[in-house]
Amino acid sequence: MTYENKFTFLTHHVEILRSSYLHWTGKSFFDKGITHENAVEALFVAPFAVLSHGIGVDPIFNYGNQRALDIFEMSWEEFTVLPSRLSAETVNQKERVKLLDAVSRHGYINNYSGIRISKSGRRFMIRDATVWNLMTSAGQFYGQAALIRDWEYL
Repeated sequence: MTYENKFTFLTHHVEILRSSYLHWTGKSFFDKGITHENAVEALFVAPFAVLSHGIGVDPIFNYGNQRALDIFEMSWEEFTVLPSRLSAETVNQKERVKLLDAVSRHGYINNYSGIRISKSGRRFMIRDATVWNLMTSAGQFYGQAALIRDWEYL
């Protein structure tokens, strides 16, 4: 799918993030006052991290809100060209693959914990994250996303 501009992509992508999260978990990550019109900005400045990658053999991150960018110590431009596997140190990549395979099979998982690494090499522990499959309104697999409420640098 091609987009006229970054805002058109973000509007579409945030709707997929929201609807897929609701589909799998039965919950919304927004307060009821957040509408389709203000969802892009609300998610970008949310107090929790949300990130996603697309599909393919070596998926690339295609979204990170400001909290995710801060945790990973990257700009939007750096983050959205990064293969998502590089968010984990080599030693932790097998565990990451197992996680994503489990999400693929079950639709989502709660309570994920694991170690990731920022651009500067800082390691951080993610706790109690939700990871879910992204689906279009037509039911096509679109990628995977994570919502991280709890983390700490090690």
